[in-house]
Amino acid sequence: MSVAFTKEDSAETAAETVLPDRVISPQPNLVTQSGLQALEEQLRLAREACEAANAIEDINERRRISANSLRDLRYFSERVRTAQLMPDPPADGVVAFGSLVTFSRDDGRTQRFRIVGEDEADPAAGTMSYVSPVARVLMGKAAGDLVSLGGREIEIVDVA
Repeated sequence: MSVAFTKEDSAETAAETVLPDRVISPQPNLVTQSGLQALEEQLRLAREACEAANAIEDINERRRISANSLRDLRYFSERVRTAQLMPDPPADGVVAFGSLVTFSRDDGRTQRFRIVGEDEADPAAGTMSYVSPVARVLMGKAAGDLVSLGGREIEIVDVA
């Protein structure tokens, strides 16, 4: 039988299925309660995917299928391990981690975002990372304050 028709269990095949790790931010891993729960859920799903992949008999197929889940398992394990659960923001009207901030831009748009951890940030869903440029300039400010961002002005309308 020609070697072309045999399944190769080689180091070369294994190397082809090892994906590089997801980049982990150097910033502190601050999270809200819901952000921590989401990280834990993602870790659980990655573990389940790894277990399912390990049940595949064909070694090359197992490696191919498990590559993403192993990478996710490493990433979410580290993110859960380093998560720093932040308390709810104080009700003093000052923008802090976890605050829901409404602000108006000088072009007339009004936007509302909750300031959250990096992994839970999703601007389309109304959340922004605490390390984003907008969140950084808003931190420590209160309703009525004007801040400058990229040569444009933002006015804080409400902080909840």
